[in-house]
Amino acid sequence: MFEKILMIVIFFAVTVAIGLYCRKNASNVGDFVLGGRNVGPWVTAFAYGTSYFSSVVFVGYAGQFGWNFGVAATWIGIGNALIGSLLAWVVMGRRTRIMTKHFESATMPDFFAKRYDCSWLKTVSSVIIFIFLVPYSASVYKGLSGLFSMAFGIDFVYCVIGIALLTGIYVVVGGYMAAALNDLFQGFIMLGGIVMVVLTVLNGQGGFSRALEQLSQVPVEAVPEMNGALTSFFGPDPMGLLGVVILTSLGTWGLPQMVHKFYTIKNEKAIYTGTIISTLFALVIAGGSYFMGAFGRLYYTPGQDGKVIFDSIVPQMLGDCLPDILIGVVMILVLSASMSTLSSLVIASSSTFTLDFIKGIWIKDMKAKTQVAMIKVLCGFFIVLSVLIALNPNNLITSLMSLSWGALAGSFLGPFIYGLFWKGTTKLGVWASFITGIGINVVNLLSPFTAPTSAGALSMIVSLLIVPLVSLITPKLSKNHIQETFSCYDEKIPVSHKFALDEVSE
Repeated sequence: MFEKILMIVIFFAVTVAIGLYCRKNASNVGDFVLGGRNVGPWVTAFAYGTSYFSSVVFVGYAGQFGWNFGVAATWIGIGNALIGSLLAWVVMGRRTRIMTKHFESATMPDFFAKRYDCSWLKTVSSVIIFIFLVPYSASVYKGLSGLFSMAFGIDFVYCVIGIALLTGIYVVVGGYMAAALNDLFQGFIMLGGIVMVVLTVLNGQGGFSRALEQLSQVPVEAVPEMNGALTSFFGPDPMGLLGVVILTSLGTWGLPQMVHKFYTIKNEKAIYTGTIISTLFALVIAGGSYFMGAFGRLYYTPGQDGKVIFDSIVPQMLGDCLPDILIGVVMILVLSASMSTLSSLVIASSSTFTLDFIKGIWIKDMKAKTQVAMIKVLCGFFIVLSVLIALNPNNLITSLMSLSWGALAGSFLGPFIYGLFWKGTTKLGVWASFITGIGINVVNLLSPFTAPTSAGALSMIVSLLIVPLVSLITPKLSKNHIQETFSCYDEKIPVSHKFALDEVSE
């Protein structure tokens, strides 16, 4: 027990120290929210990767989908690396940095307002972000606190409150750079930790071959006629697996806290290096987490009523096979993953609501210092809301995250992607995506017609389809506005902005 406590104390001390160190670089809105658009490749890549993966993936998703799909769940991690990281950086990285800098946009709602010449888009999208990032944050607290309860025997409620306080301290004090530097520090811990955990889980069953052999003999209730379903190439439910891959991979393209990382890129080298680092990071972290979760059936036993509590699978698995020192490593691993995600959620939500809703509607002449103060206050408010939802024992981690990702990416994916590339996108096309993205996920929440992950994936696909369909039959934006918008790609630096960023940020 002493070793675990010591490791946690050291981790907390380093985290807070980084926040205090970055305090002097968080005095204005640009620095607090964007890090001065001067963030290097390693920090940007790790900020992207650690914001992507948290206790939601390691505890909730790895447990539930490892149980449902077996070894095939590893495809989710591969999809996260190739689609959610590699393609996202290649397709969106440079263009996002160029156009948001051209508009001087610090948030996604402000980008929508300026790109589509409609201030109401900023107002509505800022409210959507604030509302639907809360359940995602709650799911992170829930997953993290469940592991803390297992490791230390501390009441779940105190775990949630303690972690929330720590998040609030270093984000409110240090802003984006504190979060980004902590992401770099925490990312290296995550890489080493996941490798040790996967090896230990396999060794607990006699090694990889023996564990795979045992898993192949476990029957799956949904397909009793399929022998070895949990070790098959696409698992017992290929379509369900595809839905999860789409939700967790394509979703990053429309999530404000993920896209925000591209706003801060320093130069062209940062894009090239960041693409490689974030892809490899995702492959190790996501691939390792889902692969580990596949062996949950060898450790977890359902209750007498046969009910499986998915959020308990990974904590029980780790509690059974890891010695105290490695449980301490796991706690640091999950803390690292979760704290980085929470910080990006808090900053994205509070900055958006301050700049795009409060300042945009109520206090248009808000001074810079007041803006920073308001963002910090809303950081605390957002954390409190998340904690209250996390304390509800009936809320499943995967359901909370799926609702959040589905509603946000289902609303913003099409408008953001087409906004970067297609001159023909109209504001009514954007509104249509907002309506369907929220509508599909909220209707499924109130009157379920499919799994939350499938509803989220469906809303993203609909967003990509409905934006161009509505845009083709609705009034276009003015030619002058379109010409001004896309002129940023033709600025010479000395090569066209279509091909490179400035070597030195202004």
